Amino acid sequence: MSIKIKDQPFYIQATTVLFGLILLVYVLNILADILVPLAFAAFLSVLLNPLCNRLQQRKVPKVLAIIIAMLIMIISVLLVFYFLSTQIIQFGDSLPMLEKKFGSITTDLKNWIQSTFGVTLAKQEQMIKDALNSSQTMVGKTLNSVLGVLSVVFLLPVYIFLMLFYKTLILNFLYEVFAEENSKKVSEVLSETKTAIQSYIVGLLIEMIIVAVMNSAALMLLGVKYGILIGCIGAILNLIPYLGGIIAIALPVLMATVTKDGYSTQLGVVIAYIVIQFIDNNILVPRIVSSKVQINALMSIIVVLLGNQLWGVSGMFLSIPFVAVIKIVFDRIEPLKPWGKLLGDDIPTRQMVEIWRSRRKSAVLSRKSSV
Repeated sequence: MSIKIKDQPFYIQATTVLFGLILLVYVLNILADILVPLAFAAFLSVLLNPLCNRLQQRKVPKVLAIIIAMLIMIISVLLVFYFLSTQIIQFGDSLPMLEKKFGSITTDLKNWIQSTFGVTLAKQEQMIKDALNSSQTMVGKTLNSVLGVLSVVFLLPVYIFLMLFYKTLILNFLYEVFAEENSKKVSEVLSETKTAIQSYIVGLLIEMIIVAVMNSAALMLLGVKYGILIGCIGAILNLIPYLGGIIAIALPVLMATVTKDGYSTQLGVVIAYIVIQFIDNNILVPRIVSSKVQINALMSIIVVLLGNQLWGVSGMFLSIPFVAVIKIVFDRIEPLKPWGKLLGDDIPTRQMVEIWRSRRKSAVLSRKSSV
């Protein structure tokens, strides 16, 4: 006689789920170098798929349609990098002056700490040295992330091409691996997943462009040097949910501190970025980025931090669309629906909770009476 896991006590169910999660995280960590490029390629393949389909509808051969779609993507990325590189070159010309100014600010800060807190310059130097020594592990992780990004860049075109070429083979496998009576659910999950990924990525790109324009305009009006470069970098950092916006504020504040006297510009930068973040979070994200799948803020922050811990920077970018796909699957499987609701942004009212409790209590009483 077979015994189902769901019929076991809660502590056995929890232990089983915990061991499963530990095994899953271990495998994801060990195979990160393989899985990260595959994950990016899967999302980008879904994004390029409509363009490939349109080209094939115009009698363009399948291989040529895939190549054209990939070339459009690569050219778009190269144009962005070319624009940023021209700004970086201008920044490099002023680097010696900025280093000198930053050095004088650092010296003044050290003298202020010595006069205010009594910490000698030698002690401060030793503290900085110890901090640098303790950060070697973090630097190593950063280098590994950079190398991981480079591997992603070189492997992405190959993976994207093959995924688009073998699209029908992959879809056929997904249909055949499940029972025939579940074909409708599989079709719905695949359709919603495709829509969620496409709307999420396209929405992010549109949001990034709008935020870059607003950032750059605000910084140029405030007279911050290299406002276009810093504004664009801030828009790219803004792609990292919740955490990127905080980091993006530090860059223009630091530049204003190095290049300008007083603190009025820094205050103006902080106010401008707060206004931009308000517009972004309350207008752009709900109307442009949001797809049919909504992930609540608490879960978004948690999965972004977990993604960073697991796969570094790549994990932070992949975490939200990955959880969106998981939520779609959870919403279609009856035992997993509560987990889908936990990830979602639909907050039940207190009245709904009381109704659920009463139904649950009635169900328990009816079971007891039947026994």
